[in-house]
Parts: sequence; C-alpha cells; structure tokens
Amino acid sequence: MQTERLPVIILVRPQMGENIGAAARAMLNFGLTEMRIVDPRDGWPNPRAVAMASGAAGQVLDRARIYPTLAEAMEGVDFAFATTARGRELSKPVHTPATAMEMARAHEGRCAIIFGPERTGLENDDVARANAIVTVPVNPDFPSLNLAQAVLLMGYEYGRELLPAEPSPHHGRPEAIQPADRLEIEKLGDHFEERLTEAGFFFPDTKAASMRLNLRNMWSRLALTRGDVRVLHGILRQLTRR
Repeated sequence: MQTERLPVIILVRPQMGENIGAAARAMLNFGLTEMRIVDPRDGWPNPRAVAMASGAAGQVLDRARIYPTLAEAMEGVDFAFATTARGRELSKPVHTPATAMEMARAHEGRCAIIFGPERTGLENDDVARANAIVTVPVNPDFPSLNLAQAVLLMGYEYGRELLPAEPSPHHGRPEAIQPADRLEIEKLGDHFEERLTEAGFFFPDTKAASMRLNLRNMWSRLALTRGDVRVLHGILRQLTRR
C-alpha cells in the first residue's frame, strides 16, 4: 500500500491512554500508520497508550502528531469521514464503513477518518468539518462500539481490497497441524480397509467394491492434518486390539 495515499486516523479528544494504544494496534493490523490526536484528555505522551499499543508504539504512537483543534489536525486532508451514529440532522451523505472505505481507496487525494471521544462521540461542530458521515449498521438495541473497535472496523474495510486475500501461512507450525499428504491419507485408507475387511464390514460381496470406493472417496474429501491421521490410526488399533 502506498503510504502517502493511506487514510489519516484522527482521534478527537480521546479520554484514555489505553484506548489510544488499542487504536494504534488496530491501525497497524491493516497497515495504517498516521495517527493525529486532538487535545487528549490526559496529555501526551501517555505511558498507558504505549503499553497498550505493544508493537505498534514505534510505528504509530511515536509518530503521532498532537493538535489543539480538529481544524488544525485536518492539515493536508481534502476529504474526511466522521464516524458517528448522530449528526444526521446535518446535510451530509451517510455511508456504511464498506462504502466509505471503497470511496477512500478510489480517492486521489488524502482522506481522514475522524473518531470522537469514548463517552460522547463527535460533537456536531466536529461532524460539520467532515465531508461525509460513516455509521456502522449495528444492533439498534446495543449500538455501542469502543474506540479501538471502531478503528479496527474502518481499517479492515479499507485494507481488505489491498491486503492479501488469504491469511499468510504460519511458518514453523507444529507438525501435528500440518495438512496430511496424499500418501499418509492413502495409508490411513488402507489401514481402515484391512481392519474392516477382517471385521466383515464389506458385505455382501456384490456391494463390496462400491463400499470400498465410497470409503476411499470419503478420505479424500476430508481436510485431515497429520495429527488427525495419527489419532485415527491409534483409534483403529485400539478398537481392533485383541
């Protein structure tokens, strides 16, 4: 992703350092690194934010810029989204996160996503400075999202068309959870056929061939790990032990 095109995350009057740190982690999950903070309640720098940010502290919090007002924090921004469930009395387009972030990806200039204080959210004066509103379609009986959740949601919607479509493989994972190869599954099928034949399972003889075929086809459909294969061999040995 091109850094100069990535959205700016603006936190307006955030109240708790822990929430700022959690928001930084959410940002970095999806490659967003530019945070601007407007008038943080507990001042800056904030050790609680750093502790919560963990590995995102160096890439996000250490570069965060502090502003006294939202107007000043929007320096260089030419399109801004205000995240709020309110403000609909203002004459502005209202989008879902998916639609808004599709617009952000297509925008040629610099976009910002603005988040309000944890307790009250953005005020109308803040929303008035944005070009559009983003409202999350949540359960109307419980519409509460915390700051980090909201940042995570917007970051995901922005990054999902730009980041890898599939999760990265886990290198060095234990052998037991690695996928079983075809030879291991073939040997497992052979083991079952041998024991089931001894038990008289394939009966009558006129149906034995199709029963074996169906059983072999079943093994090939299963997404077995090497650990699964060992367990099934062990179960079969225990059941047929004399």
